[in-house]
Amino acid sequence: MISRVLTLSAAMLVALAAALTGAPAPARADAKLDAWIAALWPDAEAAGVSRATFDAAMRGFTPDLKLPDLDLPGRPANDARGQAEFTRAPSEYLDRAYLMRLAATGKELAAKHKATLEKIERELGVDRYSVLAIWGRETAFGNHKLPHDAINVVATQAYLGRRKDMFRLELIAALRMLDSGIPRAKMRASWAGAMGLTQFMPSEFFTHAHDLDGDGKADIWNSVPDALASAASQLKGKGWVAGQTWGYEVILTPQADCGHEGPTQGRTIADWAKLGLKRANGKAWTPEQLALEAYMMSPAGGYGPSFLVLENYKVIRRYNMSDLYAVFVGHLADRIAGGGDFVTPWGGTAPQKTANIVEIQERLGPLGYEVEKVDGKVGSNTRKVIGLYERANNLKVDCWPSDAVLNHIRKGGVRESRR
Repeated sequence: MISRVLTLSAAMLVALAAALTGAPAPARADAKLDAWIAALWPDAEAAGVSRATFDAAMRGFTPDLKLPDLDLPGRPANDARGQAEFTRAPSEYLDRAYLMRLAATGKELAAKHKATLEKIERELGVDRYSVLAIWGRETAFGNHKLPHDAINVVATQAYLGRRKDMFRLELIAALRMLDSGIPRAKMRASWAGAMGLTQFMPSEFFTHAHDLDGDGKADIWNSVPDALASAASQLKGKGWVAGQTWGYEVILTPQADCGHEGPTQGRTIADWAKLGLKRANGKAWTPEQLALEAYMMSPAGGYGPSFLVLENYKVIRRYNMSDLYAVFVGHLADRIAGGGDFVTPWGGTAPQKTANIVEIQERLGPLGYEVEKVDGKVGSNTRKVIGLYERANNLKVDCWPSDAVLNHIRKGGVRESRR
């Protein structure tokens, strides 16, 4: 009886201590999770992570089931929560007022950090405006505070996420960061584990983190020179073309509608000009521009600006695989450099509906349209095949996954004409 009372008292003391300190109560034993952590150790050890670092990081790990993109019973297969690029309407994502505020701040920071930005341009070949735009898009120039513990989110994604193999590598890289002496308290992250002023994934840290301020360490959290140089290093590593812009806004023609979108339909700007494409700002194409390879990008289909995009647009997409993200960063860079608004306004589209997009993708494939994947996201391929379907069925070609086009497909549209 006495031992039972003592046992209960100990349990009560643990619970009371947890309540007073705000610490989580001890997790229940989970054999599957324990086995997964045990199997992780050999890979972490092979990557150079010490046992002490590994044990300290993984001790008490409990998956965060509130994160998006987890492979859980009852969770939709295409879970885009947390990814504004794939849920919000283009006009909302590319909000004019927000872009104007960021551009104004960006201009002030361009003056404040002039020497740093000039050094980045000299050493890394990435223009100051694009680097500032990355910083603005990712953390609103450091004003957005990242809500998650990086170890916990990448471990959760590695254990329960839909991209387990990718995040297993990210987790090991994050453990290496801890082992290198970076305090865990500093490693605050997005839901996917991106950290610092310009949002670095752990695997990118050891490749592209750059010590520009010369203090012997690459600090992407607190050193603006290091963070901006690290972003520039990442862009350079992904193929940045020095001295080249990201793209040009154009006005579409009946000969070159939004069904011509996507990297598989790229050609020289001279060839696009033969189809009637002109710059939206009224400027003539220069001989140098006419020689460039470009492809059409219409992020809102027929309900917003269209662009001929160049290699640096692709590079920005490699930083974040979203058309809207790349347009946002490219356009913000233009604004910071002194440019103005888009010529064609955004509008006419509602928030993106994942279920509708999935159904359209599933239905267009059997009709002969080359749907690359069923993922519930409006990428350039999905917009293109919608445009081709609309063209083949004598509909208005707007290349957008609207209720109207879905209803038409449900009623039985014709196969792709290949014309």
